[in-house]
Amino acid sequence: MYVREEAGVRLPKGGTSMIYLDNAATSFPKPQEVARAVSGVMEKIGGNPGRAGHRGAICGGRILEKCRELAARLSGVSAPEQVVFCLNCTDALNMAIRGTLHQGDEVLVSHAEHNAVMRPLMGYHDAGKITVRILPPEENGLLSPDTVRAAIGPKTALMVLAHASNVTGIIQPAREIAAACHSRGIPLLLDAAQTAGTEDLSAVGADMTAMPGHKGLMGPMGTGLLCLAGGVLPRPFREGGTGSASESLRQPSMLPDRLESGTANLPGIAGLVQGLKFVLQNRQAVAEYEQALIRRLREGLENTAGVVTYCGPAGTPQAGLVSFNVRDLDSGQVADALNRRGIAVRGGLHCAPSVHAWLGTQGAVRASVGPFNTEKDVDALLSAVEDIARK
Repeated sequence: MYVREEAGVRLPKGGTSMIYLDNAATSFPKPQEVARAVSGVMEKIGGNPGRAGHRGAICGGRILEKCRELAARLSGVSAPEQVVFCLNCTDALNMAIRGTLHQGDEVLVSHAEHNAVMRPLMGYHDAGKITVRILPPEENGLLSPDTVRAAIGPKTALMVLAHASNVTGIIQPAREIAAACHSRGIPLLLDAAQTAGTEDLSAVGADMTAMPGHKGLMGPMGTGLLCLAGGVLPRPFREGGTGSASESLRQPSMLPDRLESGTANLPGIAGLVQGLKFVLQNRQAVAEYEQALIRRLREGLENTAGVVTYCGPAGTPQAGLVSFNVRDLDSGQVADALNRRGIAVRGGLHCAPSVHAWLGTQGAVRASVGPFNTEKDVDALLSAVEDIARK
């Protein structure tokens, strides 16, 4: 069984009395090394990478390069410069979408996309710039590669895919969908918000992969990555100083400077380095451990009277989360009741209204596990939900 000691990871002293089951929003707690790296930059380095030649700036630059190297290994891109630092996964998705599309393009999306995808797309759609087609899943919640292949037309310019729904947790067959897209010459943008850190992203073959630093990668909030396959060069939608080619009044064309302007979040990226080290050392063990917890949680909820879960059929690949409702109670009420019992979950629409429309729900309670949760945490949630369902 995967435990903290096996990972060799130190957690912050003192901890918390809260049972934290909201890892799909942001992972908590972080390995102590992450917090140490963040504070170490603030206390000891203080240099701005690429903006000077002194020791602090050079040290900061090495941290950025180390993070790119680790992220390239994780995502499977061929060179570190194809890893672009972003504010978060939403920023990475916007960078990819806005840097790829042109007037008259068609975009294909799954039914399970987050508002981080749908809002920029629908903004373009409403302005008459593009068309958006939402592809229906099979009954089991999986999008068929054949559906994708058949939907590609002469104006299709991009496929966007949520690797795993942040509501149902269903993991899509991304590698097969990528192959279907490539068979018609269409790039795939993969939203790995719920799979980075547990799934093998290097095997997918996506052209662009957006991921948050603060979820499964165990890094700080305010960090994100856009990993680009060779030859993929989105147009920059943010321009400015890069510390390179300063004699030119135009944005550099080479990666990563093409897409990175302004001062980097060096403290956050230093923390992300440690998070990536943790993930690269423990990914398979973490994935197996979280799956064991999710099976325990799902089985317990499905055996609780008055509780309905929203997952794929048994055997469907599942991320580390389960969404559910209790009788006819509002999901926010249930989440508040659990919070009063010291259990952190998330109620509501989870910024993914299309999934709830497909499910026929007005919201749900989401419980999501991380590598530092325990069976006792899961059992405490099950006991609390059973108590709420009885009242």
